[in-house]
Amino acid sequence: METESEPYVRLSSLRQLHQVMADLNTARSLADTLQTVAEGVVQALGFELACVNLARPDGDLVVAAFAGNSAAEALITGRVGSRDSWDRRLSMGEHWGDLVFIPHTEGWVLDDDDVPQWYTDGPAPRFEDEWHPSDRLFAPMYTPASRGGSCGELIGVLSVDRPRNGRRPGAWGREALQMYAFQAAIAISNARLRANMQRALVRLEREQQALRSSEESFRQAFEYAPSGMAIAEMGGDQHGRILRTNDALCRLLGRPASAMRRYSFSDLVHPEDIGTLLRTSAEGGRAELRLGRRDGTYVWVSLRNSVVADAADGPRFLLTHVEDIEERKRRELQLAHRASHDSLTGLPNSAELRSRLASRLCRRATHPGEPASIDAAYGDHSAFDADSHGFDADRHGFDDFRQGVVQAFDAYDHHVHTVAPQGELDDGTKGLAVLFCDLDGFKSINDRFGHNAGDAVLIEVAGRLSRGVRDGDTVARLGGDEFVVLADGLGRADAQDLAVRLRNEIIQPIRIDGRAVRVGASFGIGWAHCGMTADEVLKSADERMYIEKRSRPKQHRRAG
Repeated sequence: METESEPYVRLSSLRQLHQVMADLNTARSLADTLQTVAEGVVQALGFELACVNLARPDGDLVVAAFAGNSAAEALITGRVGSRDSWDRRLSMGEHWGDLVFIPHTEGWVLDDDDVPQWYTDGPAPRFEDEWHPSDRLFAPMYTPASRGGSCGELIGVLSVDRPRNGRRPGAWGREALQMYAFQAAIAISNARLRANMQRALVRLEREQQALRSSEESFRQAFEYAPSGMAIAEMGGDQHGRILRTNDALCRLLGRPASAMRRYSFSDLVHPEDIGTLLRTSAEGGRAELRLGRRDGTYVWVSLRNSVVADAADGPRFLLTHVEDIEERKRRELQLAHRASHDSLTGLPNSAELRSRLASRLCRRATHPGEPASIDAAYGDHSAFDADSHGFDADRHGFDDFRQGVVQAFDAYDHHVHTVAPQGELDDGTKGLAVLFCDLDGFKSINDRFGHNAGDAVLIEVAGRLSRGVRDGDTVARLGGDEFVVLADGLGRADAQDLAVRLRNEIIQPIRIDGRAVRVGASFGIGWAHCGMTADEVLKSADERMYIEKRSRPKQHRRAG
């Protein structure tokens, strides 16, 4: 750049400056831009050395580019100066507009701070405006918005040294450096923005690639999962509607994917399991229930739900995992059946019989004429005259009275008590009859024909007893040749008629291995009522059976 004493600036110098400005805007990267800034100072502004100190996110400044001296460049490039030291420098010396000039007479105090710097040798100046080797000239670079006196973001600082004409910059040189620093700040800001955008694009591309990979992994895991998978809508009018199913679920239910999209799981669940499905939480819910197949049958499944989002704050869907547990359920039912049923006849065993009987009884004994429950006694408010009892018209007094009676009625106030006929005559009371059956002549069949024949007799007797009772009645085998029938809602005469019918069924000939055998049966009728235990009820019926057995001549105790 020509000296300011000349009345004009050569056209070649302006062209150099213009070219440098163009180079700033065409640099490919932030690093290229910074190096172009440093080299432009040397090429177009007439300085021998230039350094770009770039502000880091933590506020300190790092030497990011250097031009004019390779030895000095190797010495300080990459070194960091603290923000405090830089603020101190920018507040000292003479301010030439936005430029800061610190003459050698003041700069000695900065020799020990942590700002990276180089040292040049040369003779002491002979003239007032001659450049001293220890003079320092800085051009702060701010964001464009900070121009006009406002304090903006400090992008960096240009450090320049050793003007080629050996003199301090005049008005033209100062203006050119200040203008250049302003344009350099714009170029660096743009380069940073491009770099950030490029990093963001790379990061976005990586995230999209990862998302595509994740979606593909999910698709393959969903489609080829060995157990059933489904995606359903969550919320809105179509909540629960199935949107997508995999092949495993379609095979399990025998329904094509196109047909599955017409249903929700509430449409497919067994009517008895709808409550289980509704109680299952949408988020992380789990349930075991039955789903309907296309052929009308049902299959036991373990259903597990989880919520997935399509995007941040986007639609939410229900991902349902359906596992076939039909075989496990079948084994569980078999084990439960074996634990509660006789292995030979398939009838409920002694433990199951006692459980069913005990479930009907409570510890509180009932008395003739006593209501079966508190509701039966006091449920009808109209049976009371509120005025005659001093109750308020709104019956609050009656309600208080009834509540007191409820509390005094003990823990069984809502239990429907089991009652029994009184006396030997049929008084019209319907109760829970317990028929204790013991086979007559069974031991002789075991002795003559063996245990296999005896087992066949027991199986046939069990079948005849089961066919001779009503739906809802219980036929159980206590063990050996003893059977028990629980028949609810019978009067005394009804129970006796049932015992006769069952005995007549049992005494019919039983064919075993081509021969006909017969057994007889003795029945004892007991009655269950609250206040008794299950064992007491069975003992009562057993005693009546022995009374009935001993009352008949021995030769008539079996049919033949």
